[in-house]
Amino acid sequence: FKYFVVYQMDVKSAFLYGKIEEEVYVCQPPGFEDLNFPDKVYKVEKALYGLHQAPRACYETLSTYLLDNGFHRGQIDKTLFIKRHKDDILLLQVYVDDIIFGLTKKELSTEFEKLMHDKFQMSSMGEISFFLALKVKQKSDGIFISQDKYVAKILKKFDFVTVKTASTPMESNKPLIKDEEAEDVDVNLY
Repeated sequence: FKYFVVYQMDVKSAFLYGKIEEEVYVCQPPGFEDLNFPDKVYKVEKALYGLHQAPRACYETLSTYLLDNGFHRGQIDKTLFIKRHKDDILLLQVYVDDIIFGLTKKELSTEFEKLMHDKFQMSSMGEISFFLALKVKQKSDGIFISQDKYVAKILKKFDFVTVKTASTPMESNKPLIKDEEAEDVDVNLY
């Protein structure tokens, strides 16, 4: 693709959009206790943060909305949604309440953001730069992903910041010898 840019959005209070199928009851939360009925419980009508049903309920609401609006779900990854329009494509990946989407035509971004804002409270975060501890850099010759910050954090955690570095995982001048007793490996498998 000559043009392909990835953007990021966040669904605000995402779990509150989901409807749970089964009956769920919760204890009276602090600050909302009924002193006349201290043993009373509440029946939950919508998904809440902390309920194990909440992520699935949120996903079902979001995916139904996308499918109803012309998207197709990925065959293998069910959190991938695809929408084609003539020669253009919009790819959308859902991770809980975070959405990243890439497209081949800038105008599709505005249309998609409007579609999402019609149903959900969303935060449009612009072009993606960080996602799930991945640093994303978009350039004219490609999209580059790294974990520099994550690696630096791990090195610091284990006090490896000042360790001598090596450009290869083994000595580069060490001669490799053939193991005459070993069976030949089928290189086509690798």
